[in-house]
Amino acid sequence: MQLLRETIPLVHAVLYTHYHVDHLYGLDDVRIFPKALGRALPIYCNEGVEQVIRTVFSYAFQPGSEDLPPGFLPKLEFVRIEDKPFEILGEIVTPIPLIHSRFHVLGFRIGNLAYCTDVSEIPESSWPLLEGLDVLILDTLRPAKPHPSHFCLTQALEAVERLRPKRTYLTHMSHEMDYDTLPATLPPGVELAYDGLRIEF
Repeated sequence: MQLLRETIPLVHAVLYTHYHVDHLYGLDDVRIFPKALGRALPIYCNEGVEQVIRTVFSYAFQPGSEDLPPGFLPKLEFVRIEDKPFEILGEIVTPIPLIHSRFHVLGFRIGNLAYCTDVSEIPESSWPLLEGLDVLILDTLRPAKPHPSHFCLTQALEAVERLRPKRTYLTHMSHEMDYDTLPATLPPGVELAYDGLRIEF
């Protein structure tokens, strides 16, 4: 629905931060894109994400599935990523190791933009990877009370103070993040993200 709303006709690749269902379960909707691409859709992910995708969407990998016409099943090509920078569609992507409760997940940096959703802690070794940003998109679940899996606003603003990006957009927010009152309390350069937000970088 987001692709339709934003009139995005084609997806050339998919990049995964981790395998939780709110990030994973839209994968079946990519069935149409391999037909337009004329090949399988590249899925960039680490080994753990690939294993979960192969289990959850096992019907797409059964023997003989490759012989079905495009559009019947997701036709996917896994491209294994680790913690080292890699290239997608001519852009260098730098993985940012993050902690999400007991899970090790990834954020990603492309140029001077970093996307760090689902994070409860930034490991010390990851902070240098987030320096000098123009745009930081950062997990912020709720205003003040800490959460075991996500930054609260207090923690997110502490990260912003340390990193000092030019702009920060808070994402992954719950109903407790009030769009009518909260923006006036945020520091300069920090905003609440929203569906349909477009960012130039």
